Amino acid sequence: MKLQEQVNYNKIKTWLIMLLFAVLIPTVVYIFVKALGYSLSYVWIALFFSVLTSIGSFYFSDKLVLATAGAKPATKEQYPEYFSIVEKLSKEDGLPMPKLYVINDSSMNAFATGRSPQNAVVAATSGILENMNRTELEGVLAHELSHVKNFDIRLMAIVSVLVGFIAMLSNIFMNSLFFGGNRDRDEKNNSQAIFLVIGIIFAILTPLVATLIQLAVSRKREFLADASGALLTKYPEGLALALVKLEKDTKPLKNANNATAHLFITNPFKAKSKDWITSLFMTHPPLEERIKILRSM
Repeated sequence: MKLQEQVNYNKIKTWLIMLLFAVLIPTVVYIFVKALGYSLSYVWIALFFSVLTSIGSFYFSDKLVLATAGAKPATKEQYPEYFSIVEKLSKEDGLPMPKLYVINDSSMNAFATGRSPQNAVVAATSGILENMNRTELEGVLAHELSHVKNFDIRLMAIVSVLVGFIAMLSNIFMNSLFFGGNRDRDEKNNSQAIFLVIGIIFAILTPLVATLIQLAVSRKREFLADASGALLTKYPEGLALALVKLEKDTKPLKNANNATAHLFITNPFKAKSKDWITSLFMTHPPLEERIKILRSM
């Protein structure tokens, strides 16, 4: 797929996912309120908040992601090489200079976020900035700038917020069950019991469905960003060497969470399990596969 086609595809997918969540959230809430015996007015409230969340995720998802990751603005005085590399690569790729952030964490990782190249943000952990040489850092940062250029960042950030919202709804429902809820005792219990069973199933399955949507945003984008980043630096081995170091890094990111895991260049949980169930829910393609492809370029 050509770059412009990928950009257009990502823009369309962004709006489709926002629409999907705007429909999914009120449906889930309808099941939950019927199960708990609450007023159906909560569904209208949920519809309002789902639309508000979708719009809010478009404009403010980058700020939420940065706050969740514990990222702080970087200064040129403290991180001169970081700024030098990003300025150089941005200029060569025809991109505006993104804002740079640092996550104070010894784990090695990085991500990009924002809704467009004009307001993009690149964040890197202190661990990756301290433990990689310039060539390796260029590979990593070129990878992140490739996400910026093809509008992966908008799609990934919005999905992070919406997946988190779905998980929050499920947690609220399960907690309401635990504390007894506010069930209408005059309502026929048979009907409510059916919705209660359906509600429990939804509370378990909807976060999984949301996660699968998150994965559908697609591991393929990591391969594309690897290839685009390698073309930008004109040295695929730089990123390959960086991925080798990332593969050896076993320290999980302190602020890692499921909603934002797919944003990072590599899995922030550092899971090494090879079973098929874990592979199904992996947010990233295997590092060894990415390294192999880069070294074949």
